[in-house]
Amino acid sequence: MVTITISGLPGTGKTTVARLLEKHLRLQYVYSGEIFRKLAEKHKMSLEEFGRYCESHREIDEELDQYQLGLLRQGDVIVEGRISGWLAYRNHIPAVKVLLTADIDVRANRIVKREQGEIEKRKKEILRREKSEATRYNNYYGIDIRDTSIYDIIIDSGDKTPEEIQGIILKNLGE
Repeated sequence: MVTITISGLPGTGKTTVARLLEKHLRLQYVYSGEIFRKLAEKHKMSLEEFGRYCESHREIDEELDQYQLGLLRQGDVIVEGRISGWLAYRNHIPAVKVLLTADIDVRANRIVKREQGEIEKRKKEILRREKSEATRYNNYYGIDIRDTSIYDIIIDSGDKTPEEIQGIILKNLGE
C-alpha cells in the first residue's frame, strides 16, 4: 500500500506533480484545494475572502481535514493539501510526506501563467493567503507550517520540471 501526501505553498507545482504520480502509480488522487475552492464558490466568496472567513469558522477546516484523514487511513492514495503531511504525521498514518518549495517570484509567475493577473498583485494575494492559512493552522492545531521536519522528501521545484520532481519522488519510493 502506498500513501503519499504532497504539500507546499501556492504555485509550487503540487497539482501538476500529483497528477503525474496519479497517472504513473495508478493511485486515487484527491486535491483538497479543489474542495476548498468549491466551498468558497458555494459561499460566494473569493479564495482570499473565504480564507479570512475560515479564520473564525473552524468547522470548515475540520470538515476538510476529516475528509482527508479518512482517505489517508484508507491508503493507496495521493492527497494534495497544505497540511495533508501534518495530518498523516499527527495521526500516525504511514505515508510518504512530500513538501514542494519555491521562492515567491517563481510561484507568482506560475500562478499568473495559470490564472492571469499582474505579478505584484498576485504576490500580495499569495502572501495574504499564506498568512491567513498559517494563522488558522497555528490557532486550530498548533501547527507551524514553516516547520519542515516532518517531511520525508523536500524538493525545491523552482528549478526543476514536473517530470524531474516526479522522478525524485519515484526514486524515493523505490520505483
